[in-house]
Parts: sequence; C-alpha cells; structure tokens
Amino acid sequence: MPARLGPPGPSFVREHDVRVGDRRLRAGMSRPTTLDDGWWLAILWVVDDDGVVSFRDVAPSAGPPPEPPLARLGPALSGALSGLILEDAGRLSIRLAQVAPPDDPVQPWRSPLAIRAAFRWEPARAAVMRPNELADTVLAGFRRAVEGLARP
Repeated sequence: MPARLGPPGPSFVREHDVRVGDRRLRAGMSRPTTLDDGWWLAILWVVDDDGVVSFRDVAPSAGPPPEPPLARLGPALSGALSGLILEDAGRLSIRLAQVAPPDDPVQPWRSPLAIRAAFRWEPARAAVMRPNELADTVLAGFRRAVEGLARP
C-alpha cells in the first residue's frame, strides 16, 4: 500500500484546516453511519492538494516516535471528545483503525492518514446535537489530535 492515497472526495461537513509547522492541510470525513447497536462510524482523513497525506507528514520534525500513530492519536481524540463518548464498564466506547495499514510494520508512520472511527455516544449529550453538529465536533477533535501528533 502506498504511503499516500488519492483524494477521497468531498467531506460530509466543511473541512477543517490542520496546521502542522508551516504546512496547511485539511481534515475531512465521510458521511457517518449509525449501526443498529448504536455505534457511529465514519472515515476521517487529512489531505493536501495531492491527496491523503502520510502519518509521517504530521510526525514531529525530529522523526516519528517508536509507537504506532494510533497509539498517540487515540488518546488525543478521546480526550478531545471527553464527555461525549459513552463509558461502558469503565472503558470509553471508541475504536480506531487505519484505512490502509503500513506495508512495513517497522515503519508504522509511513501509511496514509485516513482512519476508520467508531464511537458510541453518551445518550443525553448526543440527543441534543444535530447530526451535522456532532460530525463537526468529531472532525474538530480529530483536527486537534492530528495537530498534536507533530509535538514531541
């Protein structure tokens, strides 16, 4: 799988600007789907004018850390959505997976920055948000989490 993918198409909600150093990237998301069991699913990505960027493009300038990018992105995203994600048996109901895993597991940051995200929402909080507002909140949290990947 190449480190970059072509443009994924239009974002369901207005794209968010992602600032990493002096680069201006854009975060977008697919139209979310809610499954019968309550899981809310979407694909989130970061692009430039040439398509989906690599996780390496948002890594710290000194080089990517040894852990996989989702090990840093997951806690940052769940923190950004704190209070909105349902807690079930002491665990937050969030699941993240890369759309395209790296070819070389030793270099996990050399893969496209596109993830599958699944959440179960705190019912009282999600009930008062419109679908577009909820999607925009997720995209804003994703943007902040991606920007945080560049910090050592």
